[in-house]
This record gives sequence, C-alpha cells and structure tokens, in this order.
Amino acid sequence: MKRFGLTLILSLFVLSLAATASAQAQPTLEKIKNSGVFTIGVRNASPPFSFINKQNERAGFSNDLAELVHKEIEKKLGKQVKLEMKETSPATRIPLLTSMSVDLITETMTDTRPRRDSVDFSLTYFVTGADFIVKKGSPIKGTKDIAGKRIGTQQGSTNERVLREKYTQAQLVTFPDQAAAFMALQQGKLDAYCNDAIQLWGLKYKSATPDQWVVVGDWISYEPYGFAMRKNDSDFRAVVNNALMEAIEGGEYFKLYEKWFGTKSDVPYPMNQTFKTFLLYQVVPK
Repeated sequence: MKRFGLTLILSLFVLSLAATASAQAQPTLEKIKNSGVFTIGVRNASPPFSFINKQNERAGFSNDLAELVHKEIEKKLGKQVKLEMKETSPATRIPLLTSMSVDLITETMTDTRPRRDSVDFSLTYFVTGADFIVKKGSPIKGTKDIAGKRIGTQQGSTNERVLREKYTQAQLVTFPDQAAAFMALQQGKLDAYCNDAIQLWGLKYKSATPDQWVVVGDWISYEPYGFAMRKNDSDFRAVVNNALMEAIEGGEYFKLYEKWFGTKSDVPYPMNQTFKTFLLYQVVPK
C-alpha cells in the first residue's frame, strides 16, 4: 500500500512538471489565442510612459504603443482578445515574463546585453540616459558632486548597476519603485534621485511644485528602451516589431510622441533629427 501511495505521488509530481514545462514552452501567440487575453507589464508611476492619471486610469506613451501591438495581435489571430495591464517593477518584470504571468513588458525597460540572456527585445522605441533630480538650490550638478551624498535609485535598474560600478563613493539607497524614491527625496531622506532623464522630467512636471525640482547631469548611461518578451519566440516578436514599424512608417508613432512629449504636453521633450533618423532606419522594407 505504501509503495502504491509513493508511486501515485511521484506520478502526480511528474505530471505537474510536464504541465509546467508544456505551459512554458507554449508560443505566446498560441497562449493569447487560447486564453483570449494579452497581458502586458506596465508601471503605476513612470510618467509620461506608463502611469495612473488623475482620473485613476492607466495612461502613457508606452501604453499607447502597446495598444497598437494589441491591434496587430488581433489582426494576426483574426479574433478579438482582451488587453490586461499588470504592474511590474525592475525587480519583478523578468520573473513575471518568464513565468508566463505577462506576455510583454511595455514599460521603460532598457535593452542591455546581460538582459538579452534572459529575454528578447523589440526594436528600440525610445532613447535616453541617466541623470539626477535634485531640489532647487542643491549643490549637486552632476557626478562630480555625488561623493558621500545619499543617491536614490530603483532596485534592479541599469542606473543602480552603473552607480555601483563607477561611482562607489556615493551612498546608494535603493527603492522598489520610482514613487517611493521620489517620496524619499521630497522628505529630505535623499540628496538626489538617479533615473533615466526623461522619467525625471516626467516626475518634475507631474509634481505638485515643478519649479522646486531641477534635472542635472550629462547622461551617465545610454538607455535604449525596448519591449521585452520571452526568448526564442520569433513569430510573436515579428508581430510586435511589425506594429512598431507600421507606427513609425505610417506616422502614428510621431503623433503619439507629440501627444506625450510635444511642446503642448505636460512633459515637453522635442524629438531631434538624429533620433528620428534612427527610428526610421529601424523600419525594414516590406
């Protein structure tokens, strides 16, 4: 009887492992088709890319681009699917992606060579670099001034890695997300907060007192943003890239850019010709 019980337990364990392996091996388009749901990883407080607005609605530039990917998926599958958004952070996004909890990371994730060991990326949809945000009147103007200073950053971010490797004299303080880091800065618990420049400008303009905050520095890193997906899923990657290329080639990308970064937006950040040319050169011929 004991042998039968042990055999049964082992059999159930093997079946469970097989089911898990099967789910993980399932192509993303097939998963979306079967479930009827396309789940993306977003942020709650990364304006103007991915955030919750005053109407308590999810909004942002990368969220809008993800909507275009959603439409391309429906076109590919020939059926309507539900779009769901799930909050992620630098520390949780890759585990959520590889565990099949989300299908695409569409928030502000930098495409790096180490990360390519774990996930695949779409073409680059935005380029920025890391700077600092400080209170007006702060003596910190750049990296030459951060030795011995309390510098906040997000846990698991590329900015954290660069600061740890190159600026070891700074007193690094990590936070789970941007909202917590900026709150600490506002409370005087930090001397500066380091993140991608465009996100810092978003924090400044979205704060209750924009004039009290200054973005300083000269890009201590290069941050090309891409949408992240599970590795070796070429069919799904093609759908994502096709959606982005169609948006760039057809002009929808530039309309969305103007909406979120134009001179009349909450976060003015005009596009220069170099970046526009870079975007266009990523569009391969039909």
